[in-house]
Amino acid sequence: MKIEQIYTGCLAQGAYYIESRGEAAVIDPLRETGPYVRKAEQDGAQIKYVFETHFHADFVSGHIDLAQKTGATIVYGPNARTNFEAHVAADGEEFTIGDVRLKVLHTPGHTLESTTYLLIDGTGRDRAIFTGDTLFIGDVGRPDLAIKADLTEHDLAGMLYDSLHRKIMPLANDVIVYPGHGAGSACGKNMSKETTDTLGNQKLFNYALQAKTKEEFIEKVLDGLSQPPAYFAKNAMMNKSGYDSIDTVMERGTQALSPEAFEAAVNEVEALVLDVREAQEFAGGLVPNSINIGLNGQFAPWVGALIPDLKQPIALITPVGKEEETVLRLARVGYDHCIGYLEGGFESWKAAGKEVDTVESVPAEELARRLAEDPALTVVDVRRPAEYEAEHVACAENVPLDYLNDHMAEIPRDKPVYLHCAGGYRSMVAASILKARGFDNVIDVAGGFGAIKGLVPTTDFVCQSKQK
Repeated sequence: MKIEQIYTGCLAQGAYYIESRGEAAVIDPLRETGPYVRKAEQDGAQIKYVFETHFHADFVSGHIDLAQKTGATIVYGPNARTNFEAHVAADGEEFTIGDVRLKVLHTPGHTLESTTYLLIDGTGRDRAIFTGDTLFIGDVGRPDLAIKADLTEHDLAGMLYDSLHRKIMPLANDVIVYPGHGAGSACGKNMSKETTDTLGNQKLFNYALQAKTKEEFIEKVLDGLSQPPAYFAKNAMMNKSGYDSIDTVMERGTQALSPEAFEAAVNEVEALVLDVREAQEFAGGLVPNSINIGLNGQFAPWVGALIPDLKQPIALITPVGKEEETVLRLARVGYDHCIGYLEGGFESWKAAGKEVDTVESVPAEELARRLAEDPALTVVDVRRPAEYEAEHVACAENVPLDYLNDHMAEIPRDKPVYLHCAGGYRSMVAASILKARGFDNVIDVAGGFGAIKGLVPTTDFVCQSKQK
């Protein structure tokens, strides 16, 4: 028997490959099918089942494509309703993969169809649980994504408590927990960087499992939940309803366009120009009105948070050799409408004599000097509220990047605006969005708060010039 966790850091997501005696199963696959098919080929195995723990909201699963390419059966737990062929399992139903069995444990709470799969080995011993978004390492799934007119987040949290206490916590302490996500995912609020653990350790150290009553559990789990990203509901719908083949999406998105063809295509379909280069490289030269979301950060979640329309045509500017990776990472969160990429990258645009813009970026020391001269400078901190509340530049305004589109009217256009985040990634994203919307006086602070701290007054300093 083989159990392999396939972890994708950008999405903080764990998919699983199980093989036994020439038969295999995949749990919660990402959009691309190649890695799973290759693993089965290397093992001389046939993928028999594709198990889904629930309708994922933070990524588009590869269940449909994988089933079509391998002949595998798609399996969901009770209450699932799909627009494609799938087996909706009963609570307690078992599926055989070689010498092992996967048993369905219906665990509603995160969503109504949420299901945990219990792996039973050839000796009949409970070996592992694949918990999806029901139980994480250090946390449990947020219960506010499947609310309806007659079903509140409190109702779902109560269901989650019952699921954990009736189906999961009675299992043996040595059962291994394989969750759907780790730290960095928006599907929970307190997830560990560890991506697996024993159930016994979770009973001892997971805050949500320490609650002595259902009421206490509900209060703890609901406390401090942030607003879910806007793309979550759209991804969940794609997972229920179906989507274009990943092969079609990749072929469409990886068309190489000359600078002239790129410009014409952008104008023809009103495409958003998305530049995925490093922040400072983007600042030094960019295609006018392009948006920067760097590939070397939490790329897909930020795209999902900041580009509200999944059907928005997107034209790509990438580092040479990163074109296919970029299209794939967009497809993982449902952005299937890339129209191609700028062949040769930004350098080809510049070489063709096309118009070029820049973003002013200053080091933290320069911000400190300018603030010393004028403490009333406008500083906008685009970090999340918890980061800002922990410590921030005195008198800086907090406009979290997640909600920049909703709060643009609060940012002045008639004077310089200094933008910073923690390290420089998010502030350049914000600067690019504001530049594209006609804000001509945005200035990025390179290095972010990490570089600023110690150079300027922070949280407890009273900025009298701004209070007048």
